[in-house]
Amino acid sequence: MKAAITLVLAGLLAACVGPQINDHSVDKRNEITALWTQIRGFRHDAGMDLDPSPSTLNQIRFKSVKDVERVCVDNHKVPKTCSDVCSLADAICDNAESICTIADELGKGDDFAQGKCTDAKASCREAKQKCCGCSAEPTSRSEAF
Repeated sequence: MKAAITLVLAGLLAACVGPQINDHSVDKRNEITALWTQIRGFRHDAGMDLDPSPSTLNQIRFKSVKDVERVCVDNHKVPKTCSDVCSLADAICDNAESICTIADELGKGDDFAQGKCTDAKASCREAKQKCCGCSAEPTSRSEAF
């Protein structure tokens, strides 16, 4: 009987403990939120929707930040007219890298952190696409001469 009570109490204790969010986790989540807020600001400044598209989210879910930012052809040159949007894309990808690093520290079971990592990678991808699209636009006649 005593063993059965001990077993029941151990089960209840395990059920109550579950995944814990400690002060360190809260601080890391706050850092993720701050970086994500910056990404949304960068997206706004680049003339993009504030959130990445669902199709981009699905495309990049299992890729690294380095993989998702490979959009432009190698050694592409950024014309002056595109420098702002390309700089914003770089900043978005830098924040995505930081968010995903923190998310990895918090673990694969932290849905909030992993979700923000995925969102940040999608934002990186879309921003790089916008940069490369801008860079690929033909120059006007006045710029060509």
